Amino acid sequence: MTIINTIKDKFQGKDSPHQSLFAVMLAFGIIGLSASFVLSVEEIHLLKNPDATLSCSINLVLNCATVMQTWQATAFGFPNMFIGLMGFPVVIMIALLGLSRVAFPRWFAIGMELGIVFWTCFAYWLFFNSVYDIQVLCPWCLVVTFTMTMLLAASTFYTIRKNSFGLNSSIHGKLTRFIDKGYYQLLVASWIVLMIALVILKFGDGLFG
Repeated sequence: MTIINTIKDKFQGKDSPHQSLFAVMLAFGIIGLSASFVLSVEEIHLLKNPDATLSCSINLVLNCATVMQTWQATAFGFPNMFIGLMGFPVVIMIALLGLSRVAFPRWFAIGMELGIVFWTCFAYWLFFNSVYDIQVLCPWCLVVTFTMTMLLAASTFYTIRKNSFGLNSSIHGKLTRFIDKGYYQLLVASWIVLMIALVILKFGDGLFG
């Protein structure tokens, strides 16, 4: 029972330095950086040869090349994947500092949360554009969207536990109980399942054609 309780406490973020949360951030920071790197290489290939068949161009629905040629792929005036090359190393650095038990000041935790919220919203803006406007999906972009979802889940978990935003005791207590009862984890899992369902309902057999 002691081992089970220890695992449960780590999953719920009860270990004092929140090591499990930073481990999650490190893992997904590496995944996000890897996806951004592959997308950057594929972008260079496409620039050199517009007719190139990319490794992530699987079929008519799962096709990175098609997505890369849309205006959404350069929303800030340069390829979106370059943002990942700059941003995910920052996430990795934060995760390593957290695993080293560095005590982050309140302003740092708030900045981390707001930054991850912003880029997660951007990732989902691209996701919904891909699903309903472009109607073509980039596999590696889906990996990045999932990565940002998990980073947001971990970051929000941390800021709630630490009460970084200085919520009053009543609201903070309710949020903490929400986490302790496992509702937060269920919410995150349900959101991921919902996004998968949207993709399947939209594209159906085309995903595997």
